[in-house]
Amino acid sequence: MRIGNLSGRAHLLRGTTAIDIAKASGGAFGPEPGDLFARWPELLEWSATVRTDFAEPYRHEDLRAPVPRPRQVFAVGLNYAEHVAETGLRADGALSVFTKFADSLTGPYGRIALSGPSVDWEVELVVVIAREARNVPSADALACLAGVTVGQDFSDRDVQLSGTPPQFSLGKSFPGFGPTGPALVTLDEVDLTVPLRLRCWVNDELVQDGHTGQMILPVGALIERISAVCTLHPGDLIFTGTPAGVGMGRTPRRYLAAGDVVRTSIDGIGEMRHVFGPRRS
Repeated sequence: MRIGNLSGRAHLLRGTTAIDIAKASGGAFGPEPGDLFARWPELLEWSATVRTDFAEPYRHEDLRAPVPRPRQVFAVGLNYAEHVAETGLRADGALSVFTKFADSLTGPYGRIALSGPSVDWEVELVVVIAREARNVPSADALACLAGVTVGQDFSDRDVQLSGTPPQFSLGKSFPGFGPTGPALVTLDEVDLTVPLRLRCWVNDELVQDGHTGQMILPVGALIERISAVCTLHPGDLIFTGTPAGVGMGRTPRRYLAAGDVVRTSIDGIGEMRHVFGPRRS
């Protein structure tokens, strides 16, 4: 099942067509994407039987963030060994977690304003929590998931790395710096036990090319460690880290400029496309 957000309403996506969940279910499920998690098992059962005569064509460019208002957004840093090496940041085996504030979330297509001269790209697998989870062992963690989506952890490196301690959350939470999409894809369509290829292009140049099998801590271990401290709630997002190839790891360093086009893709999930504009006053 693939769930997309069109005009603020939850839709099942079937190829080039979309089915409005609230309309097709006769109001059994509401239109708000975030409300679906309260009846997630029922939704999964219903989606297998929904009538296709409700399907209508849609434009991919009209998709918004599949989970637009999560209660919590966690992000994991330094979870790929080659990325750790390229940044020169220290990774001693401890889990590095910060937040991307929810106002940074945006959809899979559109324009994003630069915050300054050091905006960087980071393709990431994002997992979506389906039910309340606390102290979940890694072996049971995938059962807590609604599914996965593509994410970008855009980062203003000047803000992120200023001061001691650094300002990770602020540097990664400017408007539009947390795109997700194009859909929430359930685990019957994406097998997280098989490495998923993650790629990012800047102006059609491939700048990141990795896979989830390179994670230092896989998804199950991340959920175990985070849920040991924080209760995870339905609709919460976890950005799971980025592979090597970011701008700050290059010599000389390379960052985004006005007019740059960033494409972000994860095999089996989909692709996003964003155009960067000049810094807003």
